[in-house]
Amino acid sequence: MDVPTEAAVMILPEITLFPHALLPLYIFEPRYRRMIADSLTGHRLFIVAMRKSGCAREVPSNVAGLGLIRICVKNPDGTFHLILQGIQRVELVGTVRYKPYRVHRIRLMKSLPNDSVNVGALLAKVRDLVSKRIALGAPTSFVKGKNDNVPGPTMMDIMGYLKEIRNPEEVADLVSCALLPGGAERQMILETADLESRLQYLIHFLMDEISEHRKHRG
Repeated sequence: MDVPTEAAVMILPEITLFPHALLPLYIFEPRYRRMIADSLTGHRLFIVAMRKSGCAREVPSNVAGLGLIRICVKNPDGTFHLILQGIQRVELVGTVRYKPYRVHRIRLMKSLPNDSVNVGALLAKVRDLVSKRIALGAPTSFVKGKNDNVPGPTMMDIMGYLKEIRNPEEVADLVSCALLPGGAERQMILETADLESRLQYLIHFLMDEISEHRKHRG
């Protein structure tokens, strides 16, 4: 797929779009309705960026997810229900325009080379922690848009996906978007180009989640 040099940007609080992930969205704001309508007549691509915390204005994070509209239904009231599939990590390198919706110049964020032995060991640890977290009955972290009734995957679905995936980057991204409830943690992993570091962060966050869940269970 040819990736454009610029794309429309949707800014959402606490939402990250990872490569390979599916994100259900309900589009109701007028500016984003127009954005979706324009996207559907073009390459069907747009960016989901997490809103930076602590900013009075609506400012997107510098690293975000470029997504492809896979399914879209326009409702009688002009709103949209859609499924967005993450395609690439991208860096926002400049603003093209702010209205009627933001458009930014983008640069693809490429992963750095890694030691396959280290990656394999870290990946095995991630899979072990995912099994432990599921055994504790912890919920997934999928966040849906306002009034969105599209169900997210179950824990059994996630385990089934993981067994089929051999690409360590896909495993890291799927686990991060499905099992990490904290937006800051997910954003940190999204922004990390080095796969070993990404897996190490993920292991740390999963261990914290498991410890916290055990504590609440008494």
